[in-house]
Amino acid sequence: MSTRLFLIRHGATVLTREDRFAGATDVPLSDEGREQARRLASRLARERIAAVFASPLGRTVETARILAEPHGLEVQTRPGLREISHGRWEQMTRGEVEEKFPEEAAAWNEDPYTFAPLEGESGLAVTARALPVLIDIVREHPSANILVVSHKATIRLLLSSILGFDPRRYRDNLDQNPAALNIVDFKDPVHARLTLFNDTSHYSESGHAIPDVPAGRLSNWWSPGGRA
Repeated sequence: MSTRLFLIRHGATVLTREDRFAGATDVPLSDEGREQARRLASRLARERIAAVFASPLGRTVETARILAEPHGLEVQTRPGLREISHGRWEQMTRGEVEEKFPEEAAAWNEDPYTFAPLEGESGLAVTARALPVLIDIVREHPSANILVVSHKATIRLLLSSILGFDPRRYRDNLDQNPAALNIVDFKDPVHARLTLFNDTSHYSESGHAIPDVPAGRLSNWWSPGGRA
């Protein structure tokens, strides 16, 4: 049996529309973000969730509590799931960063995985702290559905590592909307498949059904008795 991970970005915040760097800044959800989380909670209400985890920042904890309420679960925080810190760029717009720190901005745009602004984190540093936490959660919940609420960059870096994408291009190739739903199905802690990505169909009233766990498709290791 597989472990199903519902990996979710927090809802919109009061700074989302301003496009400011706020990874380490504890920004609250906006009313729009709370409504996004409520709609996703309704979508997931019938799923059998065994545990709910979140980054300790306020926007992720509030999103997770809204999602956990229909299941009667407490939110467990894990510091390793927090968002990337942008150091001295925090709370600045991209335009302000490019104007004030043009060399740093250029280096970050070239390789956000190994470069970090002054006092900030690289994508590599985020992966090093977040991935072991996620894998431990999967190991601790075999054959269960688990829900993890994290952040835009952290989720994209986790998916890049789990699925074997080039992490240097996580900003170019992957996106995460507020309250987006991703589903990753783990055959075991080593083998995983992305079943749903950046889905926001719950924004509308009708929504969409949750896809089934994949079986007998693509690589042999996913099928019962299969191997890599």
